[in-house]
Amino acid sequence: METKILGYRRDNGRIGIRNYVLILPVDDLSNAACEAVANNIAGTLALPHPYGRIQFGADLELHFKTIIGAGRNPNVAAVVVIGIEQNWAKRVADGIAETGKPVTYFGIEGHGDLKTIEMASRKAHEYVKYATSLEKVECELKDLVVSFKCGESDTTSGLAGNPTAGVVGDRLVEMGGTVIFGETPETTGGEHILAKHFATPELAQEFLRVHKEYMDMIESKGADLLGTQPTQGNIAGGLTTIEEKAMGNIQKAGKVPIIGLLEMAEEPTKPGRYFMNTSAAAAECVTLMMAAGATLHIFITGQGNIVGNPIEPVIKMSANPKTCEFMSEHIDVDISGVLSRELTLDQAADKVMECVVKTARGCLTDAEVLNHKEFVLTRLYPSA
Repeated sequence: METKILGYRRDNGRIGIRNYVLILPVDDLSNAACEAVANNIAGTLALPHPYGRIQFGADLELHFKTIIGAGRNPNVAAVVVIGIEQNWAKRVADGIAETGKPVTYFGIEGHGDLKTIEMASRKAHEYVKYATSLEKVECELKDLVVSFKCGESDTTSGLAGNPTAGVVGDRLVEMGGTVIFGETPETTGGEHILAKHFATPELAQEFLRVHKEYMDMIESKGADLLGTQPTQGNIAGGLTTIEEKAMGNIQKAGKVPIIGLLEMAEEPTKPGRYFMNTSAAAAECVTLMMAAGATLHIFITGQGNIVGNPIEPVIKMSANPKTCEFMSEHIDVDISGVLSRELTLDQAADKVMECVVKTARGCLTDAEVLNHKEFVLTRLYPSA
């Protein structure tokens, strides 16, 4: 099949398939200024969010890691960073600057909104002219980092959707690409099976430790996850236990071994298949994988999840014929033929790969066309 794509080669050698100029708030107080700049300057994208003040410890570090990761993503050409405090804005800009892409930061304190908006708008104007002067070059599919998640799963997810995703992931890794999947809680009941997919016994034990920490945390809160795992949508789709859900979810692991276990928003260091320790919340999970450098996401849905992302294009695939009919505007790839035996898993994977190539060459996904730009930060602790 065709593996040639068109992308933007960044200064650090990474390949992006989109070319955004971000107006990036460090904290919630800076959202208004960022949105004002984006309103002033065509071709820019603001990423408002509700956090970034009085966080501490690992929660604060994850906040910085995610924000910086958004700016570092190869789908981003240049970044204007705005924070209430200049030192934190500088910290974010310095992390992004390591990639070699243009980035400038502004602190609102000492200037006020109006002056900051003026200065940032002038820099954003410069960056849009720069970004739109860049030309796409021919690249290989293996140059991309592709992430995977499932959501609003049902019986079709485990029977066809996730197994197809496993085949697609195998193909991408075998051609030299990089693949990320995750959702730690949704491996519960099948974690011992997924552990066997890791490349070494040490990695398997590390994964089991991470999973146990999650379970211990839930039990320490005295929480009952019934209705959360599986979700109400999962139950409506025929999944009655978390174990059933897990056995479908881990089909995304495919056959090629997992060579690394990533923390949230952690960038892979070399090609291969990785598991990222994430929650199962759709927008949070996709955001964390985007912050790790994923440039394209494949989202498997049964009942019909509609999530998107502002930086990482999200391809939706479904094996549920009803979802493909009634939510057709959200489904990029219909693989319901697997259940009716009109398609083999390999043929279904061919359809997904064709969509991946089209998207990587510039075709918008349904989530992009419908303006789904869910950017959701993960919190570990309450604010101080």
